[in-house]
Amino acid sequence: MGPHLLGKRFFEFSFSSLDNVRRVCASGEWNLSPWLLKLFPWKEISSLSFNMTILISVLTYYGIFWFDRYYSMYGHVEKLAEEIKKGASSVEGVEAKLWQVPEILQEDVLGKMSAPPKSDVPIITPNELAEADGFVFGFPTRFGMMAAQFKAFLDGTGGLWRSQQLAGKPAGIFYSTGSQGGGQETTALTAITQLVHHGMIFVPIGYTFGAGMFEMEKVKGGSPYGAGTYAGDGSRQPSELELEQAFHQGKYLATITKKLKEAA
Repeated sequence: MGPHLLGKRFFEFSFSSLDNVRRVCASGEWNLSPWLLKLFPWKEISSLSFNMTILISVLTYYGIFWFDRYYSMYGHVEKLAEEIKKGASSVEGVEAKLWQVPEILQEDVLGKMSAPPKSDVPIITPNELAEADGFVFGFPTRFGMMAAQFKAFLDGTGGLWRSQQLAGKPAGIFYSTGSQGGGQETTALTAITQLVHHGMIFVPIGYTFGAGMFEMEKVKGGSPYGAGTYAGDGSRQPSELELEQAFHQGKYLATITKKLKEAA
């Protein structure tokens, strides 16, 4: 694929579809399932324009697309995702879009958990990842690791793994935990294995956020791995500083994605 093949997107998602996982597993043809192997056609353009797509809707763009996908049960990750999108969109020539992955829990279970209705952010399928130039993956933690909903979605990317279609693409991670010792670093650290097997390039924010990384007077989520927030019992919402860090991550990753695309 040459430098003019720019029909990619950058997504952010929310949930994973249990129905899709069950259907593919039941078929006994995981790697051969059309659901996994469907490919979107590449389109060639001569101009080096750049667009970034983060999360949620499947639209056709040309240039750099950044997919920021997330899973958010109570809305904390989604709020960070919105700021990441704003940060990415602030980079000239980059268009960011939000995506979510399907939920795997039944409605009655979600009701017992007092989970609010899902947003109208579009839902993505695994093979649409192939159209992205880069990614930002967001999810809440479950026992120090990514939520099962997001893991189930990634488990459906076997076709992309087999063909290594995501190899060489930059990816970042952001997250939400219930407490200060709930996995602000382990959630990102354990998620990196997913990127490694696909050959993606993990892009942490390091300490590029500056003084905000050293805040000691206020509770602040996030780490050198990526932006983050603390949900507590669900009533706490991302602070202004946490949202600023999310904006920074979006802008930082979009800038790197653009540079990589221009150099290709």
